[in-house]
Amino acid sequence: MASWKQLEVHTEDQTPHKWSVPLSEDMFKRFFAPGSPIVHKIFGDGSLFSPLLFGKYFDPSDAFPLWEFESDVFLSNLRSSGKTSIDWFQTDDAYVLKADLSAGVENNTLQFFVENGKIMEISGQWKPKGDQSKTKDWRSGNWWEHGYVRRLELPGDADWKDTEAYVSNDMIVEVRIPKSSLDSDNPPAPGKGILAKNSDRL
Repeated sequence: MASWKQLEVHTEDQTPHKWSVPLSEDMFKRFFAPGSPIVHKIFGDGSLFSPLLFGKYFDPSDAFPLWEFESDVFLSNLRSSGKTSIDWFQTDDAYVLKADLSAGVENNTLQFFVENGKIMEISGQWKPKGDQSKTKDWRSGNWWEHGYVRRLELPGDADWKDTEAYVSNDMIVEVRIPKSSLDSDNPPAPGKGILAKNSDRL
């Protein structure tokens, strides 16, 4: 049985020029084709961090309005071939994202940010920067050479201040963003509610 740990969701990030370098489709092809097995796992078909996750190319560092679309529609082809490892949906009181990150992602590098109350960011490093300047954050340059990211637009009624992120011991990640409502002062305890009811959707 999986055990869950709650991760901190940061709301303050002063990193200059973060995600300022776009990952174009041509650049991605040149990077991905000769890439190592870990690159193919992190950025390959069905991964949360793949630029091709939504059926056509979309830079993961650009914010995507995920909850405006149904996962059953967007991921139908990937699911039919058994390649997808993510799911998203909404309940009466929350927006939920689940992803299996066991392929190439390490728990100790995974970070969650909410930017200006409008964008949810999930990122981490797959390759250390080595001897490069420690004064420049990896996210400010060619970020894909060192890490990965998925940025998502939050719905207008998302109560982002109470965003919760959990990771299981087998690297299943679940993000829960409550909807603004009169009942939002009483979110379910960790391991109950959303997590308990939907733990088998992947």
